[in-house]
Amino acid sequence: MSTETLPSRADTVIVGAGAVGCSVAYHLTELGADDVIVVDQGPLPVTGGSSTHAPGIMFQTSPSKIQTKTAHYTSRLLDDAGVYTEVGGIELARSEARMDFLQRRVEWATSYGLPEPQLLEPAEVAERLPLVDEDRILGGYYSPTDGQVAGTDALQWYIESSPARFFGHTELTDIEVDGGEVQAVVTDRGRIECNRCVLATNNWAYQTGQLAGLELPITPVEHQYVVTEPLDVLRDGGAVGSATNDLEVPGDRRLTELMAQPPDRPVGRDQDNSLYFRTHGDGYGLGSYNHEPLVVDPEEMGKNDEESQASVHSFTEKHWTEPTHPNREKSAQQAFDELLPVTQGKEFRVTENGIFVYTPDGMPVLGETAAVDGLWTGLAIWWTHSGGYGRILAEWMENGVPRLPSGPVDTSGIHVNRFEPHAGGKDYFTDRGGLRYQQVYSIVEPRWQPDDHRGLRVSPFYHHQRELGAEFFQSGGWEVPQWYEHNTDLLSKYGEQIPEQEGWQAVNRSPITGAEHLHTRDNVSMFDMTTFSSIRVAGANAGEFLQQYCTNDMELDVGQVRYTTMLNHGGAILADLTVARLDEDEYMVTTGGGNSPGIHGSWLKKHAPETVSVTVEESAKCTVGLWGPNSRLLLQRVTDADVSNAGFPYFSCKRIYVGDVPVVALRVSYVGELGWELWAPSEYGQKLWRTLWEAGRDLDVRPMGAGALESMRLEKGFRLWGTDIDTDVDPLSAGLPFAVDFDTEFVGKEALVEIKENGVDNRIVPLTLDESTDVLSSGRPVRVNEEVGGYVQAADYGYSVGESIAYTYLPSEHAEPGTAVQITCEGETYDATVRDEPLFDPGREKIIR
Repeated sequence: MSTETLPSRADTVIVGAGAVGCSVAYHLTELGADDVIVVDQGPLPVTGGSSTHAPGIMFQTSPSKIQTKTAHYTSRLLDDAGVYTEVGGIELARSEARMDFLQRRVEWATSYGLPEPQLLEPAEVAERLPLVDEDRILGGYYSPTDGQVAGTDALQWYIESSPARFFGHTELTDIEVDGGEVQAVVTDRGRIECNRCVLATNNWAYQTGQLAGLELPITPVEHQYVVTEPLDVLRDGGAVGSATNDLEVPGDRRLTELMAQPPDRPVGRDQDNSLYFRTHGDGYGLGSYNHEPLVVDPEEMGKNDEESQASVHSFTEKHWTEPTHPNREKSAQQAFDELLPVTQGKEFRVTENGIFVYTPDGMPVLGETAAVDGLWTGLAIWWTHSGGYGRILAEWMENGVPRLPSGPVDTSGIHVNRFEPHAGGKDYFTDRGGLRYQQVYSIVEPRWQPDDHRGLRVSPFYHHQRELGAEFFQSGGWEVPQWYEHNTDLLSKYGEQIPEQEGWQAVNRSPITGAEHLHTRDNVSMFDMTTFSSIRVAGANAGEFLQQYCTNDMELDVGQVRYTTMLNHGGAILADLTVARLDEDEYMVTTGGGNSPGIHGSWLKKHAPETVSVTVEESAKCTVGLWGPNSRLLLQRVTDADVSNAGFPYFSCKRIYVGDVPVVALRVSYVGELGWELWAPSEYGQKLWRTLWEAGRDLDVRPMGAGALESMRLEKGFRLWGTDIDTDVDPLSAGLPFAVDFDTEFVGKEALVEIKENGVDNRIVPLTLDESTDVLSSGRPVRVNEEVGGYVQAADYGYSVGESIAYTYLPSEHAEPGTAVQITCEGETYDATVRDEPLFDPGREKIIR
């Protein structure tokens, strides 16, 4: 730790010297960054944040690939550093539903490369965890490389191993921003000019973000943990050690000391009761999510004092002894008494309500902020993933490519700019953060929907959709129809083509989605695309600007439309876009909904020169996808424009009127049918819907929900950013060579040329199940010749092709059509076959007629 006077300038200042800040500093300097400074308000290394009061348990398996990958990287990094105890981890099941869930754990671990995951019988659990009452459990999931990190030791290792300079007792008081760029950080010890600042302030993220004018939706929540008095059966585990000798420790030194004590047997979870546990020498540490969410006002986090660490609150006994969790019948004490009888009636030598943080979607916050250039975030990250995310962020900052040593990573679910405009509202994000805490060990079924904060964002078509019996799912705050009860009668026509789904895959699913799919293929449907985003790019140099960042040829005539991708410097896909040239100096760029406006829109704005204006038109426009064989007939009824194939060819655009409504019409289709996207100012939305609906009554026009969209796009092999493509793949591997023109110059070209010359290692392919109509789940392993070759990216039933479809990336040598593969899902193995794409209408006869 540096004792120097605080410098007045540094290239990079990291605020926060906990697990994340230290990891970022270590990895930045490892990659060659010079002049890196880390400041923290507390003493070093025991800062008073969550890193040294956390028990350090590391369970690596997650349904999220990036969470699993970062956890495994962290465990290997800290194991090599000698501060990780690899004792294995066991997740227990007290119910059949939990045993099914543990099977999913095995499948996720297998897909994402964790070594030797396995299910255990009760006796096998008891053999590894002899104090667990095996009569209380049905089995367990065992991950042999799980374990525990000694927080204090790990922070000391980072500090000693990095040439970065660390300054404790240095409180951030301001972040100076000028012209949208970070200029300096101001502390109670002085001002430091800098080119880059990283916020790694976790519990204080909201407060520190506000210093730069940001509303970061990060919620501190209290969490209970206790360590028992010494137990006779654990005497051989040893007494408390001396990890904190000669260190300044705020609050109860015993707490920090006990957290540094390694376990001597596997760490455990009883997720049916929202509990976890591990040994601390001669005592047992017991952790509980089994209580109502105890949300802390993010503006009232406080500081260390002589009595306590800032992120440790007083233990609230009622939350231990009473069942306050809304979805748990037993209290933490009762459940532990049953599972670990040896702890019954024992005193606790330390207790805490420790604080850590959640975001509205439960995922981390990484990347450079859209509002302030040079201001980076590494937030809402636990010890489990801290090493991996520190490496990703350092690579991103230094090389422009977020990646681990295993390769590029998908940032769509962790990007700081992914949040919707309403997410910064304190009531919203603290409620959702508390809900994520409540759910942390719950089995959350697919397509689960929240009850609170609904109706935040609705399209102009919303009241029509309600009248038609729309089943709404919330996505990005929008109410998005999944299917319509209005279309129930279509089941009498199409029911025999719609296989019944059972069990997990039947939850929040309806056969009506299949009927809407088939009706659209036969007739005409209206799909609400208002959640999709348009970005207006205008100015004398707009075309040249787009060419610089788009992989396809942007030399378009007015009225032309072209599909393209944008890449980072590593050749990985930042976005897939549809670009329409509306006028000589005006382009309309369309992309998906959800997090696309925040991520893609802000990226274009950031890089635009002064001569080009970029306007993200989120919510300013409403859009109807008018698709199906009768879409031309319907559209011609309501417009004077020529919509014939000759007059309005595929991948072209026009400004037209639909009735009285001014519309930008793009002849494109995300479902593989004849059709148009009709973009209009939002205030015209109700009239647009009514005009089309009334004109199409005799054609049996129908509303279509997002469930049908997913199955239709998979039949056509259309990609979905954040699912099939992202910053972890390049367009050649993703089967999008037609979106790349190597005769043009664009960011990422050099890397993509190298990939092309060397040949792609993995390619995306469609699979169809040989003898099943089941709909598979994402993240499940795909084997070729008994070796794991990939995992399911997306899956659905193809109602037009009559087969269950799954998309995956496979090694190129196994990606040829006809290759036999096996997919494991929910414990069942399915035979499947690699197919040519697209599966539906490969000659594009339906879409271009």
